Parts: sequence; structure tokens; C-alpha cells
Amino acid sequence: MLQRLRRDLKEVELAPRDSLYEPNVPGKYVYFPETGAAAIVTVLQDGTETEVATVGYEGMVGLPAFSGAKTAPRRAFWQLPGRALRMRAAVLRRETRHGGPLAKALHLYAHGLFTQLAQLATCNRLHSIEQRCCCWLLMTHDRIEGDEFELTHEFLSEMLGARRAGITVILGNLQRGGLIQYRRGHVTIRNRKGLEQRACECYGVVRRDFDRLLATKIPPAMFRGEHPATR
Repeated sequence: MLQRLRRDLKEVELAPRDSLYEPNVPGKYVYFPETGAAAIVTVLQDGTETEVATVGYEGMVGLPAFSGAKTAPRRAFWQLPGRALRMRAAVLRRETRHGGPLAKALHLYAHGLFTQLAQLATCNRLHSIEQRCCCWLLMTHDRIEGDEFELTHEFLSEMLGARRAGITVILGNLQRGGLIQYRRGHVTIRNRKGLEQRACECYGVVRRDFDRLLATKIPPAMFRGEHPATR
């Protein structure tokens, strides 16, 4: 099966804001991130977007195709520069229709994604913007190579559904505390343990559930016979 799947996968380079699928539009492809990350966002009638999930090497963008739905009411776009393995949605449906290792891995991933969605819904209601910001930085750090990634105040405020001025204050406080360095649209994680202490419990809940569910090799690692390094 793996040899057959490799023939249907194409490695693509993706840039921030590249669209992966749009609300209520049938998706032609699914994506298995290798480096970088994607955002799944809700879109309100006035155009406001808020992130509801982050997807990195642990998962796939395009679960509606796997579940049998032709469309979804949300938008998915690429968040950070990186690579992904792209597969036609029709191929994914064909390969998972009767079960198998890929279908099993995606069922486990879907469970972990549901945990992320449920936990972030609670987080958005009960926890401070600073705690949520630290969670976002940690989840992004988990999904990149190295410690530095592109980030603007505007983008982070959009993803968290918070005012830009508040995000500016929070990033300044984290920088003065030695947890991050921020300059010219880039953030560098300087003290991960410190960020974990400032974040709420939600980051740990989501991370532990993914680690538990996806302890074995999963896409995209299963296609290359390797597993991404974990911190």
C-alpha cells in the first residue's frame, strides 16, 4: 500500500495564506504537512476569521474528504512557510474506503483534533489572552523546524480573536521576560519551559492526547519511513 500511496503524493512548497480549502467549496486535495503548519478558521458573515485548530506534521488538512463530506463551512490556509505532501481527495477516499493503516491513523488523528477543538473552545471562554497566546506559540513551535518562525501582531490578533494592541503588550511582556525574541515579523522561542509555565493547562491536554493517540508512525512520516523528531 505504501508504494502505491507514494505514487499519488506530490511534495509542494507552501507560503503563508496559501488556500487549502474554502468554505462550502469541494476540496480537490488533502495535505499532509511535513514542515510548517496550517490553520483551520471559522469565517463570519462580516469576514472576521478566528482560528479553531492548528495542523502540523501530526495530521492532515482535509478531514471532510476522509469523513465523506464534500464540503466544510470552514476555511483552511497555510500558516507558516513549509512543505506538505499533497494527495487528491478522490485517491484518499479510494484508499480509506475499506479501512487499512491509513484509515486507522486518520481516525486516531480525528479524535485528537476533536480534543483540540473542544479544549480550545473552553480555553477561549475561560482563559486570558496571554495564556492563549502562550498556547498558540507552543503549538506552533511544536510544528516547525528550529525555534524561529514568521509572525506579525496582526496575524496573531486575528488567530486569537483579540485586539492588536493587546497582542502587542503581551508579546512585549514575553520578550522582556526572556521567553521570546520578537523583531521584524519574526519570533524566536527563547525559553520554552517558561512559556509552558505561563500557558494554561489547555496546551498540555491537547499535546498529551496527540502523543497518546499517535504514538506510532503516522502521515506524513509513514510515507517516508521515518518519524519527525519530537521535543
